[in-house]
Parts: sequence; C-alpha cells; structure tokens
Amino acid sequence: MEFRPCIDIHNGKVKQIVGSSVSDSSDFVTENFSTDKGAAYYAGLYRSKGLSGGHVIILDKKGSSSYAASKQQAFAAFAAYPEHLMAGGGIDDKNAKEFLDAGASHVIVTSFVFSDGAVNMANLEAINDAAGTDRLVLDLSCKKTEKGYLVATNRWQQLTGVMVDEDLFKRLSDYCDEFLVHAVDMEGRSQGIDEDLITILASSPKSVCYAGGISSYTDIERIKQLGKGSVNFTVGSRLDIFGGDLCMEEIIACTL
Repeated sequence: MEFRPCIDIHNGKVKQIVGSSVSDSSDFVTENFSTDKGAAYYAGLYRSKGLSGGHVIILDKKGSSSYAASKQQAFAAFAAYPEHLMAGGGIDDKNAKEFLDAGASHVIVTSFVFSDGAVNMANLEAINDAAGTDRLVLDLSCKKTEKGYLVATNRWQQLTGVMVDEDLFKRLSDYCDEFLVHAVDMEGRSQGIDEDLITILASSPKSVCYAGGISSYTDIERIKQLGKGSVNFTVGSRLDIFGGDLCMEEIIACTL
C-alpha cells in the first residue's frame, strides 16, 4: 500500500474542492481549500519526501477560459518533479504526448474512453497507442447506485452504464499500467471511506489507487485491511498541507 499525493488545479490555482460541485454551467465550485502557492511548490514538496505516483488533475473543462492557466500550473509541477507525477483532465489521444513530453509519468483518462455511456474500444486502443500501456492510467471513478458502482464521466457529472467490478478490472488491465478510482459521493467531504468499493478494488490485477472521504488514520488502516495491502490511496482535504488535520508524515508512516 502506498500513499499517493495529489495536486488539484482549478481556475489556475491549487485547490481542494467537493467533487460533486463541479459543473459545466458555472466556474463556481465548493472549495475546502485554495492557495496562491503554485503547483510547482507542492511538486517540490513531494519530491523532497520521495513520494511518487501523485496525481495532477486539471478540474477545468478543456476549452474553457480557465483551462490554459490550469494547464500551465500542471506543466510547472511536471517540470519541478519530472517523471513522478501523473496528469489528468481533458486528456485524449491527440494531446497525451504533450503531457508526457512535459514531464508527466503517466496520463489519466476517463471520459475519452468511457464515451456514450460505455467502453469505447476504439478510443481505448487509440489512447493506448498514444501513451503506451506502461504510461496509461484508467480512471474508474464511480457513484454507487441500486445497480452497483457505475463509472462517472465528464468531470463526474454523467453516469455511464459501466459497472466497476472484478470483470471490468480484468477486461481493461491489459490496456493500462494502473487504475485510479474516486468514490465520487465521498470526494471532498471528509466523512469516511467507501468500504464496499475498496473491497471491490482489492480484486484488481493491476495497481489501483482509491480516493474519497479519508478523514482519519483509522480510515487508512481500514484501506490496508479491506484492500489486503494492495490498494493505494490519496488524501486531499484532510491533509495538513491543504489545511486539514492529518499529518503527511504520519500518513506516510501508516504505509510502512
């Protein structure tokens, strides 16, 4: 089990937000934290701690007025800690190489692959060709429904018909290096983890990282237990460097 750091960028600033507050119709989001410290500052901090596999996520919609400023921040992070941070947000087969050339270790993709409510195999093969299996992360962020956990796309605003389960992990594992899974309903709320989802993640044949709702060191211990030591995790709003009360040093110690 590894702790994976994060840098979320919105309107050109590093922020922590309530994920479900993101909307295409407005730049407004519910913020838990915002800072004038740039993404490169946090990348340098993670570098000093020897933390790899962090996620740099552009929360602005590609093509929006603020996307370019957020992308610039992301590229600054990659320059500060090259080949150790992953890039997500508006990535497809056309621009994946740009992010990798800028210093991202991997590209993270959701909406491009899960288009029209299903797995778009042509797009999956295209992004795999563009990035390479060993540099591609598939984001299976999902919401819990009566049917089970369904992948959510378009910055988590649209539910697909794709179920997150052991079969999906097996089906997609040949195309990527690892999976990233946000429990969308928990993300940014610091109200506890989704234990049922973490149990499912433990079935992945590839490395998988869980995000959403971590509020205590006990939550991290539960991830270790439920994930059988194989599910990695990221902490956002409750992390001390983002104004929270969980010490990064202690979180790292939880993984040892």
